[in-house]
Amino acid sequence: YFPAGTYVISSSIIDYYFTQIIGNPNCLPTLKATPGFTGFGLIDGDQYQAGGVLGFGATNIFYRQVRNLIFDMTAIPSTSAATGLHWPTAQSTSVQNVVFLMSDAPGTQHQGLFIESGSAGFMTDLVFYGGLVAANIGNQQYTMRNFTIYNAVTAVNMLFDWGWTFKSFNIQNCSIGLDMTSGGPTAQSVGSITFFDSSITNTPIGFNIAHNNASLPPTAGSVILENVALNNVPIAVQGPGGTIALAGTTGSSVIAAWGDGHEYVPKGPTNFESPIQPAQRPNSLLVGGAYYQRSKPQYSSTPVSQFLSARSNGATGNGVSDDTLALQALFLRSSLTGQVAFLDAGTYRVTRTVLIPPGTKVVGETYPIIVASGAFFSNMNNPQAVLQVGLGGQFGYVELSDFVVGTQGPTAGAILIEYNLRGAGTPSGIWDVHTRIGGFAGSNLQLAQCPTTPTVPTPPAPVNTNCIAAFMSMHITQSASNLYMENNWFWTADHDIEDPNDTQITIYTGRGFYVESAAGTIWLWGTAVEHHSLYQYQFANTQNIFMGQIQTETAYYQPNPNATEPFPPVPALNDPNFVTSCTGVAGNCADGWGLRILNSQSLMVYGAGLYSFFDNYSTTCSNAGNGEACQSRIFDIEGNVRNINVYNLNTIGATSMINQNGVSLASYADNVNVFPDTIALFRTTGTT
Repeated sequence: YFPAGTYVISSSIIDYYFTQIIGNPNCLPTLKATPGFTGFGLIDGDQYQAGGVLGFGATNIFYRQVRNLIFDMTAIPSTSAATGLHWPTAQSTSVQNVVFLMSDAPGTQHQGLFIESGSAGFMTDLVFYGGLVAANIGNQQYTMRNFTIYNAVTAVNMLFDWGWTFKSFNIQNCSIGLDMTSGGPTAQSVGSITFFDSSITNTPIGFNIAHNNASLPPTAGSVILENVALNNVPIAVQGPGGTIALAGTTGSSVIAAWGDGHEYVPKGPTNFESPIQPAQRPNSLLVGGAYYQRSKPQYSSTPVSQFLSARSNGATGNGVSDDTLALQALFLRSSLTGQVAFLDAGTYRVTRTVLIPPGTKVVGETYPIIVASGAFFSNMNNPQAVLQVGLGGQFGYVELSDFVVGTQGPTAGAILIEYNLRGAGTPSGIWDVHTRIGGFAGSNLQLAQCPTTPTVPTPPAPVNTNCIAAFMSMHITQSASNLYMENNWFWTADHDIEDPNDTQITIYTGRGFYVESAAGTIWLWGTAVEHHSLYQYQFANTQNIFMGQIQTETAYYQPNPNATEPFPPVPALNDPNFVTSCTGVAGNCADGWGLRILNSQSLMVYGAGLYSFFDNYSTTCSNAGNGEACQSRIFDIEGNVRNINVYNLNTIGATSMINQNGVSLASYADNVNVFPDTIALFRTTGTT
């Protein structure tokens, strides 16, 4: 924690795994670099080692935050290379409420944010002044929201990506707004971007792209622009060789919707580079025509007396004692008094369902974890919620942030989060709340208990019942509505995070994130769901849902066993039945779905990465040129659907990219990108 003040530093502050660096939100502290500053970033999130390699594997750096800071590089000579934040990182990480001060002198070599690797992630509420590049970025996927950039030469420079979602960007007085020409038109390295509800002012070139009808890979450089206001931007989109793909204006205009890449509406592919019809946005998801957004509360004006410490109110947080009654009393008191329940750092073991009543506010200290344990959660035929937010049909409002829900030992009937609340007006919020199933100290689901068994055919060998760890990560029930979620990672562990070698393990969880809210009105910003058996995301009989860069991974052990083991389908939960649906389908058909939509309408997906890297722990199936043979299908649409809008769908390892009512609509072979396969625009607008 940094109190208000100016902290003069001459070399990098190193940010480690599971470490939060937090400043005073009421008076942002300043990290001020000396003129002779040495290091790569005032804060360096992953130091380079001898030989030019990163010290940490960037795709496995989880659970950390930087917020409420000013990075001041103005004392460093403008001609010297300088970086504010070096941030190669992965899921369950965030940067919030940060300001970068850089030189804007001619020839400046300063950059505010540098990301060159990882599998992330989320950032919001960043402001940049000056610099050669404000944000110089590359990652597998990302959601970035509410950036303001003044007086940079290039506001955003893309190094590489698979999919990136940008929302509420305000770019002013730069030379280029967003540059994605890395690699040039014959070897593009940027897969796709989705950029919307934003503005660019006094900037000669809004977007600089390398894509055209002959560029390679064929779908690289896929772009969707929607609701982008231009003010004195003469060239909206510049193509290869200085061609004008979309003219701008010296006055004011709005790009209603424009894109390039491959489209399926719902048939395709058709290669396009042109204006498109904007998505039919549900009014309930909008404020002033833009998608609703709300940053995580930091309770900066709440006095200490209005916080209720879990430990001071009887909980131990030691991972051994039963904290069920203490947490239940804490949350009830919060709901009745309006005070904020504060989960001190620790592990809170619970043996029964804990109810979070309407009116409760919960915030964690450096990701405390609530773990389900014992016989109450052990029966997959009688599943039980660990955290139950409201009772079925109950009306109310909650705020939950900065904690993790997990399991301890074999709890095959555990539903980690069940959300029931109906709402109106200001949505309830869940920020930086994650599920972590196995792979951590105290879980009893680590390498010693749950090693991989790729050489043992399963079946006929039985599943290790000690590693059947949960029934479902999160369930938004029929009666629930009006919920805002941001930067949530629902993860069944694929490796032991306590092991220095990140050794892989095998953990079984039945279902990922299931939404069956009848009324909907749900926002999902920067969410990810990984390694559940039957599916990662499933939406059934629901409507009016926004998704910003969702991301999935199929369980690494599949198809040994496949998704039919060890959780049988439950028809009442609309579970997929692979026995019937895989008839006549070649390859690894019975692997868990990445995204499944049933009998729903007005689902708005602004970026999706659905990944299947493994076949029984081998990545040969997803290596380039091997036919995307990890699984046969990954995105399923069934029943009566309407107004399903998907921008920049990126899939890996799946032969068929989209299936509707048992029919493949899109093959990977028609949509090859830098590593994934990409469809820039998919829509099904009528009832099917």
